[in-house]
Amino acid sequence: MRWLNLNRLETPTEEEYYQFALMELGGDTPSWYGLIDVSQGYVYSNIKVIIDGFTKPSESDVNAKITELKNAYASAQYKRDRASEYPSWQKQLEKIYDDGIDAWKSEMIDPIKNKYPKE
Repeated sequence: MRWLNLNRLETPTEEEYYQFALMELGGDTPSWYGLIDVSQGYVYSNIKVIIDGFTKPSESDVNAKITELKNAYASAQYKRDRASEYPSWQKQLEKIYDDGIDAWKSEMIDPIKNKYPKE
């Protein structure tokens, strides 16, 4: 996933998922598309190719990519939950300096990892 930030705390909107999918499907040409009518928003029939030689992906490919992105974001929920509870890196370094790596792991890190396990 080049464009979707899985660590982002706010869930992407449907429009953002659509944009990310189009950019992902563009490969090395993420800005291949434009909107025919801005007021219609991101629907397949309103997407146009603006780069010569680029082929518009099928609607089913776009929808499949959106589903893939949504699943990837949902699968990373444990990372976002952990990140919000970990102490600051300053406190973590202080713990390591004062009490050592084993105490840092057992007292600061492992309880959060156990609370939010990988699915």
